[in-house]
This record gives sequence, C-alpha cells and structure tokens, in this order.
Amino acid sequence: MTYRWLLPEYIEDLLPPDAWRVEMTRRQLLDLFRKRGFQLVMPPLLEYVESLQAGTGRDMDLLTFRLVDQLTGRQLGLRADMTLQAARIDAHGMNHQGVNRLCYAGSILHTRPEGLNQSREPFQLGAEIYGLEGLAGDIEIQELMLEALEKAGLPRVTLDVGHVGLFRALSSLAGLDEKMEAEWFEGLQNKDIPMLQSLANKQNSPIGMALRRLPDLNGGRTVLAQARAQLPDVPEIKGALAQMEAVADYFDGRVPLNFDLAELRGYHYHSGLVFAAYAPGYSDAVARGGRYDEIGRAFGRARPATGFSLDLRELLLSLPDA
Repeated sequence: MTYRWLLPEYIEDLLPPDAWRVEMTRRQLLDLFRKRGFQLVMPPLLEYVESLQAGTGRDMDLLTFRLVDQLTGRQLGLRADMTLQAARIDAHGMNHQGVNRLCYAGSILHTRPEGLNQSREPFQLGAEIYGLEGLAGDIEIQELMLEALEKAGLPRVTLDVGHVGLFRALSSLAGLDEKMEAEWFEGLQNKDIPMLQSLANKQNSPIGMALRRLPDLNGGRTVLAQARAQLPDVPEIKGALAQMEAVADYFDGRVPLNFDLAELRGYHYHSGLVFAAYAPGYSDAVARGGRYDEIGRAFGRARPATGFSLDLRELLLSLPDA
C-alpha cells in the first residue's frame, strides 16, 4: 500500500505553535537587520547549478539537489545556501559601488541532513556586508549575530573565532601539493590527532610540526600568545593572529571567547576570520560566519565580503526551554 501522505526522511511539517514561533522570530530579526541598515533580498529557490556552487569547491556540491530545466536542457539546482545568491545579487543585480548590506530569510534544501536529527529543509536567515574591508566589517557582523541570537532567546553564547589564513600560510610554506593539502585538511577538520601525527612524521620539518600543533591551539586568549611562540614568524601568520587579537580586545568582558586555530569549515571559500556561536543545550554551533572576499570573483566582480547565517528552524525548535 502507498501512503501518499508520508513525507521523505528528514522532511517535516511545522505545525502551530512552532510555525508561529518561527514566523514571529523571523519578523523580529528582519526588523533588527533593517534598523541596522540591511536591505532585504529574496533570491529564487531554483538557479543554474554553476551559479549556486561558484567558488565553493565541493562544499555545496554534495548538498545540492539537481534537476534538468525542461526549457533549456541545462542543469538546475535547488539552493543549499543563500550566501552565494546574495553575493551574485550584490555583484550583478545591484552593482552597488559602495558598502552594501543585504539580509535574507527563506528555506533551503539539502540532499542529506548536516547533523543528527536535523531537517533537510533548514530555514536560513542571515546578513552579509559587501564592500567593507578589514576588521570593521568582521566585528560589525559578529556583533549583529550576537544581537540576533539574544533577540531569538539565547542570551548566553560563546563566540568561537578562527582564521583560515593560518592553514593557508602553513600549506604554502610546506609546499604541499593538492593531495597532501587535502590530507592535512581532512585531519585538521576532524581533529584526527593520530592522522596528523603520521602526516607530520612524513613531513619531517618544522612546518609539519606547526601544522600538527594547530588542533592543540584551542582555548582562551592565551592560545594566541602560544601561537605566536610556536608558529613560524611570517607576515601572513602574524597578520592573522593580529586580527584575532583585535577581536579579543573588542569583545573582552562582553561575551565568552574561544579561539580555535584548526577551524576550517568553509575553507574553500572563506578568506580570513571565521567565527561561530555556541550555546548551552546545543550540540553544534547555532550560527556561523566569516570573511569570503574571493567569492565575488566567480561572478566577475570581487568585493570584500563578510557575513553570517543561522538555521532559524533548528535554533528555535531545539531551545532547551522550547
């Protein structure tokens, strides 16, 4: 017997009062973004696959549902992330020459759930800043993320900060080929210490040992001083650590801070500071973001860019006091 009313795995309805809760919070957060000078955009659910995955490596490829356009015969994709769509709109839809602040809210679709018991239809809400270089944009977007989480009902969060430039600089110094870089990336992303030690033994160099130390450099502000002492004294690494120090100075005493120098989520498209927010009662980050200056190049117009996003559905329905 066919049960026509059954939904696919990890796809579900939102019923009242949960649906109202998500909708009311969406309105509150979009009002917050508007007060902070962000303009709302509504990208389409469906685009050409090339546009949805431009500049992200394989990060989005495995998450994207595909189908064939009956009008053109070209391959289409259902969006798995709205960040790239916002970057495309900034580059071509608006062609803004100055600083451009955009926000969005809507459903995205994933071919598989990203976490245990998570929906394959997250409700993504986020904000992006284009055309603003350096720490000013990074700190502004981090502040906005923390304010949004507090308004959504999470007053106690920890800000976790990393910088992809550290791994890039060490990879370059070590002269890693594509295969070796992928192996180091996998080991660091999974915090696989035995694998990393094996790679360091093969590398048999000070740079290999520096790469191996990255997962150990995880904790409070003292981690940054340890990194200065243990990592090579080169401009790229000194610059990355200086940016993290500036974030520590700005948020010191305002929010708990953690620094993770092996954080590589989004490595293939992030270009600088990366950050995430963690809260009691959640097994994973409740919001993530970072700088991604190179993404616009895929659309023919590279612009400084930073932003954050969260899954509003998962955030609200997993609140400990929900």
